[in-house]
Amino acid sequence: MEKFRSVPMVVVTWSMVLMVWLMLGVMGGPVLHKVGGSKGWTEHGVNYTEWSTQENVYVGDWLIFKFDKRYYNVLEVNETSYESCMDRDFIKNVTRGGRDVVQLTEAKTYYFISAGGYCFHGMRLAVHVRDYREPAVPAPAPLSSAAVSAALFPSTVTSLWLLLPHFKLF
Repeated sequence: MEKFRSVPMVVVTWSMVLMVWLMLGVMGGPVLHKVGGSKGWTEHGVNYTEWSTQENVYVGDWLIFKFDKRYYNVLEVNETSYESCMDRDFIKNVTRGGRDVVQLTEAKTYYFISAGGYCFHGMRLAVHVRDYREPAVPAPAPLSSAAVSAALFPSTVTSLWLLLPHFKLF
């Protein structure tokens, strides 16, 4: 008899877990974007303009620059310095150790270059950060009364699946 009293609480708990999971899937959270994909931050064979246009970057997301710190660095610069590959008067040197992370806190275009002439070889990135994340799934269509009643009352199979672990069969 004691096991039957806990069944409604289990259903409520699983319902809450499912609801949180769905909310996270729709709203999403911050995303870590590896600059340059699998090649990282290097002067060899990466088109950072093309890479950034394929990324959906939002406020709160992070960029990770992976590179060989003996050769490269990461400087945040303004648009003028980005266009001319000027590594003086940068906004911020984000170089720490070759696996450097930058959080994007504003909706704007961020500009990054690598100094020492590497910018002229293509090591520069302009990434446009959007203010809000669009839903991952389209908005649901209005439900008919039949769909609402079907959604409110789970099927027999679903009910049994939820309750089955609480019954001792042998």
